[in-house]
Amino acid sequence: MPGDTITQNTAEPVPERSKAAALAPIRIAPPGAEDAAEVHALIAACPPLDTNSLYANLIQCTHFARTCAVARINGRVVGWISGHLPPGRDDTFFLWQVAVHPDARGLGLAKLMLADILARPEQAKVRQIETSITRENDASWGLFRGLARWLGAPLRDAPWFDRDRHLAGRHPSEFLVTIGPFRAPPGNV
Repeated sequence: MPGDTITQNTAEPVPERSKAAALAPIRIAPPGAEDAAEVHALIAACPPLDTNSLYANLIQCTHFARTCAVARINGRVVGWISGHLPPGRDDTFFLWQVAVHPDARGLGLAKLMLADILARPEQAKVRQIETSITRENDASWGLFRGLARWLGAPLRDAPWFDRDRHLAGRHPSEFLVTIGPFRAPPGNV
């Protein structure tokens, strides 16, 4: 049922460091307040992701739990997606951040977490995903191109937040990436 915990056993080969993780069940669910510190530590373990304050992650895990997900292996948080529905746009899911612990990479956690979020009743009207990515972030571009293929939807990007005008020269320019429109995510992840 949407929003319930998803358990997934993986059978595909993964790098040696992830073999034990591949054999353990993956549990995906909305986060709770008790997950915030572990989410905060996970993000810090995944450079170059921007770390927010622990308090910001606590608000995400409570106020935005319906649009966020944690993935656990053996009870440990190894994956995180944060996002929200922009005000007045219930057809759009804005994906803020994806973090997967290095030991759990190669298991398809990002797609599993996103599928869980999109299957929840609160996201029934979502027909496009937005995110922002810097040009230099090859891993994110690869992830979102793969998500576009999975959803059978076009991917578009456009300049959004300029390095000098919006980010005081302290961060590379961000591009608004849109995937969609799409019908519903495929049943098989």
